[in-house]
Amino acid sequence: MNTVTLGRTGLTVNKNGFGALPIQRIPKEEAVAIVRRALDGGITFFDTARLYSDSEEKLGAALAGRRGEVVLATKTPATDAAGFWRDLEASLAALQTDYIDLFQFHNPAFCPKPGDGSGLYEAMLTAREQGKIRFIGLTNHRLHVAKEAVESGLYDTLQFPFCYLASPDDLALVESCRQHGVGFIAMKALSGGLIQNSAAAYAFLAQFEGVLPIWGVQRMAELEEFLAYGENPPALDDALQAVIERDKLQLAGDFCRGCGYCLPCPAGIEIPNAARMSLMLRRSPPAPWLGEEWQAKMAKIDDCIHCNHCVDHCPYGLDTPQLLRQNYQDYKTFLK
Repeated sequence: MNTVTLGRTGLTVNKNGFGALPIQRIPKEEAVAIVRRALDGGITFFDTARLYSDSEEKLGAALAGRRGEVVLATKTPATDAAGFWRDLEASLAALQTDYIDLFQFHNPAFCPKPGDGSGLYEAMLTAREQGKIRFIGLTNHRLHVAKEAVESGLYDTLQFPFCYLASPDDLALVESCRQHGVGFIAMKALSGGLIQNSAAAYAFLAQFEGVLPIWGVQRMAELEEFLAYGENPPALDDALQAVIERDKLQLAGDFCRGCGYCLPCPAGIEIPNAARMSLMLRRSPPAPWLGEEWQAKMAKIDDCIHCNHCVDHCPYGLDTPQLLRQNYQDYKTFLK
């Protein structure tokens, strides 16, 4: 199987990374079976986070007794040192380990640095000195924060959205990571479910030697698909390139990536799906989105109180209320 080395860390792992966010949505027994199958199938990098409810606990149960076979990455959303230490100790306990290979700041609004007053980076250094973490990483959806982290020399890895919808700035960020010896971990490789052709997504990312994609896996069939690609990688031929070019046209401009940082919505709107409903209706079977449950959820867009919570928290700078209105108007045309 293909492998990737994460920059100056020297950590070499299977080119398929396991994104453990989705396993919070399934029963523990099922999650454990999927994770163990991933490990047996050769996957060696597992990424989770404190914010992913019980994902760490399920991952810890699945990897019990096999800790030495994997590279474990998790994240803290802490904004101060006290929160950092609470999260680190909770992660160690849930993951059933005494060290974490890669501990990451989880989408901070700024780039933590020594002396910035937050105490966050100093806490990372202390945790590393104590042997509780091995490497320091940062995840982000904001290009300027990601660039600052890479250029600072303070971070061993960067986790950032990257797929075949990448902009020239995104591609430049990947190259900057290579030049600075920073490992690049690609999240949102399927753009939050809007990219439907996993073979095209895999083939595109396979072109980048130093990029590690992490695939969010919730079902055994999804895992088997990516394990098969690891054994027999799809070639980026004319057919897959045509898929990519079509998707670039359809997904050009502003659209919701479904990251969920806008939540919770004070009006109870399920923003990550409602704000991209037009795309979901056209890129997946529409019937599940048109039932009574989703009609009621979309109707809640009329309850928007225009508090701008979603706007203030969107890392992509989207005018989310406008997107919601546009998607709801389009949604109604499907109900006629």
